[in-house]
Amino acid sequence: MKFKSGLVTQISGSIGGLTGSHNQGGMYFRARSIPVNPNTTQQQAVRNYLSQLSTAWLQVLTQVQRDAWAVYASNVPLVDALGEARSTTGLAHYIRSNVPILQNGGTRVDDGPVVFALPTFTAPTFTVAAAADTVSVGYDNSDGWATEDDGYMFVYASRPQSASINYFKGPYRLAGKVEGNTAVPPTSPEVINLPFPVAVGHQVFFKVSVARADGRVSSPFRGFAIAA
Repeated sequence: MKFKSGLVTQISGSIGGLTGSHNQGGMYFRARSIPVNPNTTQQQAVRNYLSQLSTAWLQVLTQVQRDAWAVYASNVPLVDALGEARSTTGLAHYIRSNVPILQNGGTRVDDGPVVFALPTFTAPTFTVAAAADTVSVGYDNSDGWATEDDGYMFVYASRPQSASINYFKGPYRLAGKVEGNTAVPPTSPEVINLPFPVAVGHQVFFKVSVARADGRVSSPFRGFAIAA
């Protein structure tokens, strides 16, 4: 249910049986749903990374390293569900940066970044091939992540959706990565196997972020493509 309000300008969260949210069309309410916990292999892996990082924060990092992450966090707010910049903790940034790095087989970054800004990158393009269940990801290999060792582009994909769907929040499944290289940057496009089978006409949504060698991870870019 979409509505206008002279009292509420932004909404997010649940009250009773209603959940409030907003999109480009405005604010709306929907029936509250209780999420299920399928406890998939992918979920278990991410939870394991969270546990590893929390332990490392307490038992491996020095106080100097923890302080560096806290300074980074105080200078780099994150955008919340309402689109507003909010400050967070050094631990939250440490986990936010390292989970996707570990998920993609990279090396944990313990030193806090000294550049106080999230990385930026050129918007990628997507071409989905239904016959091969692949996506061809086009990118600019002169971007900072692509021209340094331990830089990455992470690509996540949705399950196939109807072509009539115009908004997708998640969940996404890790599809693959592109690794940066100081000597020879990767060549665009990169063909990545999709985590789910698709058919011609299916719509696939994508979430992409990049990581710099110093551990900074960008805000996600979201896009979609129709399988052909």
